[in-house]
Amino acid sequence: MSGIGLENYYIENDRVIRELTVGNQIWRSSIENLADRDAVGYAAWWQSFLRGATVFVEEPTSPLPPIRTIDVFCGCGGLTLGAAQASIAVGRRVEVVAAIDVDDGGLEVHQANFGTKHILHTSVSNLVDFHVSGSGTKSRFAYEPEILDPILAAEIGKIDLFLAGPPCQGHSNLNNKTRREDPRNLLYLTAVALAVGLKVKMVVIENVPDVVNDRSDVVTAAKALLKANGYDFMDSGVLAAHDMGWPQTRKRYFLVAALRTPSDKDLTIKAVAHGLKRQAQTVGWAIGDLMRDATSPVQTGIMDTVPALSDENRSRIDYLFKHDKYELPNEERPDCHKDGHTYPSVYGRMYWDKPAQTITTGFLTPGRGRYVHPARPRVITPREAARIQAFPDSYRFVVNAHEPSRNALTKWIGDAVPPVLGYAAALPLLVRF
Repeated sequence: MSGIGLENYYIENDRVIRELTVGNQIWRSSIENLADRDAVGYAAWWQSFLRGATVFVEEPTSPLPPIRTIDVFCGCGGLTLGAAQASIAVGRRVEVVAAIDVDDGGLEVHQANFGTKHILHTSVSNLVDFHVSGSGTKSRFAYEPEILDPILAAEIGKIDLFLAGPPCQGHSNLNNKTRREDPRNLLYLTAVALAVGLKVKMVVIENVPDVVNDRSDVVTAAKALLKANGYDFMDSGVLAAHDMGWPQTRKRYFLVAALRTPSDKDLTIKAVAHGLKRQAQTVGWAIGDLMRDATSPVQTGIMDTVPALSDENRSRIDYLFKHDKYELPNEERPDCHKDGHTYPSVYGRMYWDKPAQTITTGFLTPGRGRYVHPARPRVITPREAARIQAFPDSYRFVVNAHEPSRNALTKWIGDAVPPVLGYAAALPLLVRF
């Protein structure tokens, strides 16, 4: 098919309208306009989304059934949220059949937001029996993967979209001890075995870009296993949030695959990235309306407060604001940095008019990155981090109807796949479904 222009936005009355165009097919959806008065197009849509506005799908004349999904290594549901937004963009909705993770709190957050039918608090390795013979392009399942869990076994052949974010720490450049040799890396193939065993129609697997450098070559093996089991539509590549207009410099590697059905809407990840390419928004665009003071740890609401910092870190932050600096000079840093270092963003202050660096689980600690608020002498709050990660204010970070711990929040938010990336990765599959 020809290239894609993909999205067109315009404002009509009190709504922002989005038209998604692929080939000769146009899908229309809308959102309540809660954006800044001068925001238009893409910026108005996603700013309204972040502020909790409701997205509406234009229902087709003959209503289509929901897209039944399973989210594996689900965390708090970032990938599902992205897939749900992509489904709305093509006139569909998702029905989340199951979420699987070893984090019971993350599972509760997932269920609170998506009404997830089954939450399976277990290791994915306990759910499927499989064995891979060969390696690389010659990888094959020695026998058909067997689904061991009765709940999932009842769904064989009934799942439309399989989402997975296997642990990425073993692939990350931040992991200097076991990088690319970590046994957790093989969970990538466990996800593939589960998808094949369930006979799902579409697969999205995400990880850090360095997954392609894994010593076991799990990506090549995964592609070979999927191809050998009938997934003829396959693509992979890196999507960068800031290249698609988002105010965060975050990249993820996606592998997408589908059982072959005739279609004139085949897209590649590269084409989607091109069709969604925009100038990155800024930190101010994402969190500028949240300018209430959160310097005091006695304020109520864990999403909108920050922990008390050490005297040393308070002094470092005060220095940045007193001298209008965005990088901390070496003489103001810990002793291990004073003779030189390669971490200029550590203890750094964010810029209002630039995208944020990658949000990690350390965003409440100035010594873990550039996480000092651009206009307030404090680190960013969990809500601000969630916004930069593309979670809207309406997203419920709750456990048993109560606020979670800060440690849980930083893990869920920092480890999440930004939903805007999940949105882009799911489109090549959903436009042809």
